[in-house]
Amino acid sequence: MNKSLRLSEKWFRRGLWVVAFVFASFLIGLGRTVVGDLPNVEGNLSLEQFSDAQAVERQRLVVEEASKRSTVADAALDQAQLKLRSAESDTASAQDSFNNWLSTRSVTQRSEQDPEVINRTRTLESLRQTERQALAAVERQQQVLLDAEQAAQRAQSQMSEILEGGRDAFSAAQRALELRVFLYRLALTLPLLAVAGYLFVRHRNGLYWPFVWGFIFFALVAFFVELVPYLPSWGGYVRYVVGIVLTLIVGRYGIIALQDYLERQKQAELLPESLRRDELSYDVALGRLAKSVCPGCERPIDLKDVRLDFCPHCGIGLHDHCSACKARKSAFSKFCYACGVPSGDRSGPAASR
Repeated sequence: MNKSLRLSEKWFRRGLWVVAFVFASFLIGLGRTVVGDLPNVEGNLSLEQFSDAQAVERQRLVVEEASKRSTVADAALDQAQLKLRSAESDTASAQDSFNNWLSTRSVTQRSEQDPEVINRTRTLESLRQTERQALAAVERQQQVLLDAEQAAQRAQSQMSEILEGGRDAFSAAQRALELRVFLYRLALTLPLLAVAGYLFVRHRNGLYWPFVWGFIFFALVAFFVELVPYLPSWGGYVRYVVGIVLTLIVGRYGIIALQDYLERQKQAELLPESLRRDELSYDVALGRLAKSVCPGCERPIDLKDVRLDFCPHCGIGLHDHCSACKARKSAFSKFCYACGVPSGDRSGPAASR
């Protein structure tokens, strides 16, 4: 920010830069939404669209039926395993009870308890038979589940083979879709970039410069940032080529502008000092002096040197003396800093010395 600007003007400019960035942020949000919704224009493609529809439908029914059988078999296996665990628990409990009873009988050695031994043995054997039957049921159900899962896998594999027949057509259509969507996005963002370039060249310092710069930021972000996630495999070439072209255009513009500026400065230095001074605005002159450069030729000068009244490079007057109090002051000041008298005739610094 130029030191010659009024304090209020500095804050106004800072506020306008905030306006520019806020404006750019809203435009970027809108552009991101539009760019992200562009694929909805074309719709989504699926592999089934490029396969035999009737064969796909038949095989889908087969897959669903196999999946249902697998689900039913899995539930039945859970029930069989639950029964097996219950039978194992009953057998273990009966075995423990029988062992305890045998221990008690071995102490008493009573012969009238022999029929009880036989009954308890038969009960335990019956429980073991039930356990073996439950185990056999679990094994049968495991086989049923395995058969159902293998059938489901075969059906899914056949479905994949049917769908694979349309893979090439689907890939071609997908690439064409990506190309169309990319061209939609490019057709949206590239003109924005062109408009931003025009605004930069023609209106970046105009009255509505905050909106101009906000639009420029938006266009750059939209093309070089928002477009990136949607680029096809070869889309990066487009972005880099456009970036190279823009760099060449901006670079050429800068080189030509620099040459024109140097030529204007060379021609201006040949003019009389009074004409050169009249062409300099007050704010521009003070801004350059604040940067310790000559207001006329913009070359570095040492303004702290009290002997320096003229630019050693172009000869324009830098300091003169007040016509009223003779105080040494800047030749570009409108009033004397010592007495406040307006500057007199400034056709040449030497006139007031």
